[in-house]
Amino acid sequence: MRKTILTAATGAGLAVATVFATSTTASAHGYTTSPSSRQQLCAQGEVSDCGSIQWEPQSVEGPKGFPGAGPADGSICAGGNAPFAELDDPRGGDWPATSLTPGQSATFSWTFTVRHSTSTFDYYITKDGYDPSQPLTRADLEPEPFLSVSLDGAQPGETENHEGTVPDKSGRHLILSVWNVADTGNAFYACSDVDL
Repeated sequence: MRKTILTAATGAGLAVATVFATSTTASAHGYTTSPSSRQQLCAQGEVSDCGSIQWEPQSVEGPKGFPGAGPADGSICAGGNAPFAELDDPRGGDWPATSLTPGQSATFSWTFTVRHSTSTFDYYITKDGYDPSQPLTRADLEPEPFLSVSLDGAQPGETENHEGTVPDKSGRHLILSVWNVADTGNAFYACSDVDL
């Protein structure tokens, strides 16, 4: 009897330890809504054949430290997550695009399903000559963000809006938005196709 109770107590202890061990990962989740991100377009049903991202647009989480670290080239839009590889498929350059005016102010917005301590939000744009029919690589992007917003470890609200000037470019481009979580090794990634 004592052996049975000890075995049960040990099993319960392991279950509790497992819960605590797995709950230390980032529980934050979010995605960009303006300009519309690929995952938002999938979740809204505006784009089909999206795989599982259509049910969890907020889950594009990957290693932070971009561009020096983070997801590998060709898997940046999916945050390096193979289950969300549909986000890296350029679809021949036919993702729906948001129209923005170069040199004008625009609002860059995030929606969060779970908030988390934040270091920065960084926004990158593709270089002139970007080919939207190819998967995104670091070489496609300007080396520095055109907009960076620091929260110094604070949590965002349910939504976060950042005002910034649209870079002086023309034609089809892609904006990569990166939400850098402050207290984990992860960030959240969102790709938005734009027409300037």
